[in-house]
Amino acid sequence: MDFGMPTLIENKDLDENIALCRELGLQFIELNMNLPLFQTEQLEETEKLRRLAAENGIYFTIHLDENLNVCDFNSLVADAYLKTVERVLAAAKEIGAPLLNMHTHQGVYFTLPDRKVYLFDEYRKDYMEGFARFRDLCERMAGDSGIRICIENTDGYKDFEKEAIDYLLQSEMFALTWDIGHSHGCDNVDEAFLMERKERLHHFHIHDGKGSKNHLTLGTGEIDLAGRLELAKANGCRCVVETKTIEALRQSVAWLRDNGYR
Repeated sequence: MDFGMPTLIENKDLDENIALCRELGLQFIELNMNLPLFQTEQLEETEKLRRLAAENGIYFTIHLDENLNVCDFNSLVADAYLKTVERVLAAAKEIGAPLLNMHTHQGVYFTLPDRKVYLFDEYRKDYMEGFARFRDLCERMAGDSGIRICIENTDGYKDFEKEAIDYLLQSEMFALTWDIGHSHGCDNVDEAFLMERKERLHHFHIHDGKGSKNHLTLGTGEIDLAGRLELAKANGCRCVVETKTIEALRQSVAWLRDNGYR
């Protein structure tokens, strides 16, 4: 397994993230597009990113913006997100990034006296047409590059999300990310869905959790880390050690080393 790190808010630039990655002996950094440091224009500085990766013996993966909503009913908004993905995939090919991570967007809901009505569920045909455009674009842009787009669980998939994910998984370029902390924090409601498709697990976000709290240092919570890591190993997955502070990352990498994973 390759282990990597997220881009941490305590690090002020890419150089500081790279220095920490090298100090900890990790293989890659997940560049997070929620940060102003890693917007499309910065990712398109491909010569610089290739040079930094080669000089430091690491590589990059990319976490797409969590607001990414390719099914927005406003076509101007949806088109902007599709164009973003198109440009990021082009950059990913240039820098040798093997993987993009993404969330599905649950969209807006109306609260009725007895239930919530999600508009993507109510207008599912329009929703699925958005994912058809998205899948077609990604396949065209990725070509034979081998890039994977991995869909991450968050706080419990809705039925319309599950339908969309299964549609995307009909393409070999799409796979799954299991965020084990998110999963634990919502009583593992997504575990059955993920395990039924475990052969498509390609990426892990690993952190510990206790109750509803997650992103904890490895070994400080109640998640069956060994079981999750053995599955990741069996599938040949990459694992982002997704703690939120430098010190928690250092302690988590030490836990991996002490428990025979490094």
